[in-house]
Amino acid sequence: MYNSWEELKSNCLKCEKCSLCKTRHNVVFGIGNPNAEVMFIGEGPGEHEDLQGEPFVGRSGQLLDKMLNAVDLYRDKNIYIANIVKCRPPQNRDPSAEEQDLCIDWLRNQTALIKPKIIVCLGRIAAMKIMNPNIKITKEHGIFIEKNGVLMMATLHPAALLRNPSQKPSAFQDFLNLREKINEICVKTVQY
Repeated sequence: MYNSWEELKSNCLKCEKCSLCKTRHNVVFGIGNPNAEVMFIGEGPGEHEDLQGEPFVGRSGQLLDKMLNAVDLYRDKNIYIANIVKCRPPQNRDPSAEEQDLCIDWLRNQTALIKPKIIVCLGRIAAMKIMNPNIKITKEHGIFIEKNGVLMMATLHPAALLRNPSQKPSAFQDFLNLREKINEICVKTVQY
């Protein structure tokens, strides 16, 4: 367990625990306010994220930012965004179970230092790893559960919404529900 954000980030950026380190351009550590009460977790970086070293910066990131901003959430102010794996899997394939297991301690340390009140899993892979390995994301998105004293909710991955625009309204409802939950239990996030 790391005691400081700087030490955690410095060590993560040098990670060579799995073979993804051989093909990456950048480790995508995360972005946002390390004191945020709301944390978003995706599965792993894609091509744009790998090149820029920041999560959710491609087309799916632009859609995510629009949905976040619509409910007064901003990556530079009141949320933190990270991924299960910090390096891009080749051809944007799903990260393997082994890659997830080797990388998950970075995310666990981030979560321990941030101490979020709410975690939102972006997509099926994140929801299965963080919330419930048997989750059915298309049926269970937007539903809050409590796990280890933290409220958690899964929502559809922005990339999935770009492929299936008809799902955008129900995914946006998840963000509206999130805003209600933030207003109910968070202190700092509401004050921005």
